[in-house]
Amino acid sequence: MADPQKKFFHIVRVKYCKGCNICVALCPKKVLELRNEKVFPARPDDCIGCRMCELRCPDFAIEVHPVEDKSKFETSVNQVGLGLKSEASHG
Repeated sequence: MADPQKKFFHIVRVKYCKGCNICVALCPKKVLELRNEKVFPARPDDCIGCRMCELRCPDFAIEVHPVEDKSKFETSVNQVGLGLKSEASHG
């Protein structure tokens, strides 16, 4: 398990989240909750970095990273995986 003193942040790809509640149910610290049928990190300061939400998400809609790595993601967070066409697209 990760160092509990370390801080983490979450990247949520709302487009991919189907609100299945798996990540919310598996979070040992109750960091996550559903808002408008999508996952939301309501208490990110309580996150211990176990990544159970990330590892068990069937849609790869959530990632957990150390806060010190946040600058690596700030410019590309909205581009990660969102440029992919839907597999259901017929166009």
